[in-house]
Amino acid sequence: MNFLFSIPYIVWLIISALLFAGVEFFSKKFALSPSWTYIALLFAVDILAVLAWLPAILQKNQLSIVGSMWAVLSLAATVLIGTVIFKETLSMVGIIGLVLAFISVVLLSVA
Repeated sequence: MNFLFSIPYIVWLIISALLFAGVEFFSKKFALSPSWTYIALLFAVDILAVLAWLPAILQKNQLSIVGSMWAVLSLAATVLIGTVIFKETLSMVGIIGLVLAFISVVLLSVA
């Protein structure tokens, strides 16, 4: 258990958010070509994402901040996968939304 606390909570959050973005990736792959393989991968990666989340919330123990940080990190990773891998476009309103989401995390962290 000490090993879990030797890694800073922000690292666990980033790992969890990236894994969740992997879940979104497999969801999109499933939508494009339904397969039980994608469902199995989706569930496996989702379990890992949750397991990476737990040390972060144990260390920080502030759901409002940690949850918001995780949401924005996973959102950014998901948008990156959508735009880079699947060639989806992001409107100016979407870009502004991302910027405001990052600002909200900064404001929550300072408060």
